[in-house]
Amino acid sequence: MSIVTVQLGQCGNQVGQELFDVISSDTNDAQKYKPSAQGKAYDACSQERFFNESITGELSARAVLIDMEPKVIAQAMATAAKSGRWKYGDQSFFCQKQGSGNNWANGFCVHGPRHEEAVADLVRREVERCDRLAGILTLMSVAGGTGSGVGTYVTQCLRDAYPHSFILNQLTWPYGTGEVIVQNYNSVLTLSRLYQCSDAILVHENDTVHRICAQLMNIKHISFGDVNKVIAHQLGGVLQPALTEETHSQYSRNPMGELTAGLVCHPEYRLLSVCSIPQMPSSSQAYSAFTWPGLLKHLRQMLITSAKMEEGIDWQVRAPPAGQGTAERPSGFNRSLANLLILRGKDVSSASACGFMDPALYCPWLPAEGAFSAWRSPLPFNRYEKSATLVSNSQSLLKPLDLMVGKAWNMFASRAYVHQYTKFGIAEEDFLDSFTCLEQVISNYRHL
Repeated sequence: MSIVTVQLGQCGNQVGQELFDVISSDTNDAQKYKPSAQGKAYDACSQERFFNESITGELSARAVLIDMEPKVIAQAMATAAKSGRWKYGDQSFFCQKQGSGNNWANGFCVHGPRHEEAVADLVRREVERCDRLAGILTLMSVAGGTGSGVGTYVTQCLRDAYPHSFILNQLTWPYGTGEVIVQNYNSVLTLSRLYQCSDAILVHENDTVHRICAQLMNIKHISFGDVNKVIAHQLGGVLQPALTEETHSQYSRNPMGELTAGLVCHPEYRLLSVCSIPQMPSSSQAYSAFTWPGLLKHLRQMLITSAKMEEGIDWQVRAPPAGQGTAERPSGFNRSLANLLILRGKDVSSASACGFMDPALYCPWLPAEGAFSAWRSPLPFNRYEKSATLVSNSQSLLKPLDLMVGKAWNMFASRAYVHQYTKFGIAEEDFLDSFTCLEQVISNYRHL
């Protein structure tokens, strides 16, 4: 089954280009590392999932690129074509000459409705090229005007057009001290609406990814390209083919359905975070050796402490006894609703995931056996001999969400910049509805 990716705004288009590059490179490596029936099956499944193949064997991404300015789309298409492995479709993009100016209301109320029909036609054509549609993946930022404003409008339209298809939103969370003064307003308006129409929302925090680039990848002068590569690596680790508990010896044909069913087991809890281990410069991979017990011990403690990288983990935090109340939990403990562990690489069948089945990690009203699932692939991913990716529906996003809503409310209380939204059709009541929605989300996760 195929996934159609919708890339929205500057951030979404840059992340999308890096994601398809990682997938293409990894698929080619599958034959190199394991030139067998397993490698061929992995290659075929990945290609069906992410690429259209022409009669000449040329691969084009199953993607639609959307931005209100042409520069980023032109760059993404040129970079893809230069790789020589894949490209974007010649008619798979939509752009205009004027952006949204970081104004969410301009994107949502003006550009979105104005270009709804053209965008819907592009997505429909891409969907019709799929033999079977597994779902729609949208890539966007929550801070800007086109990515978040137009992106939110497009996602709502996709839900109306494809009511029975899975929709997974990948959101890039802005830096805490970002340069867009209204980014907290934009984030509140985006998240509150996506919560109503997406099946799941997978969040990457720029601050966290930046630290990974600096401390794990040893990058001295970090660019947005470096940040996007880390996001793409983590996304690829989730979306590339794997053997699931449902499919046994066959690669899953319905990854978004199984991911959503396993992680979003309650409609009030849709926020997902992701972390991968190990992460290091490519020059260090050949000189590093990891064991599955060591990787999974670190990853479990990262889950418990809500750490997004293995460096600086607090080993003092322990899971409380199962069934202990919220008030009695140890400080710093991160409780989960559900977790998905994806293991890839050498000797993967010997890796034991029992540590993630501990009932103490999960809320008491959901049995641990139903809250945890594990996928595996015997093939290395992105040239890591062994790698593990954890997608978690837990309290890990509670603190940044609470902080963002608090900053937005303080601005709204003084009505700062509200006129920039009301002139395009977003009323003060819309802000209040968004705050109410997210305060309920915060309360739900706090009382897990």
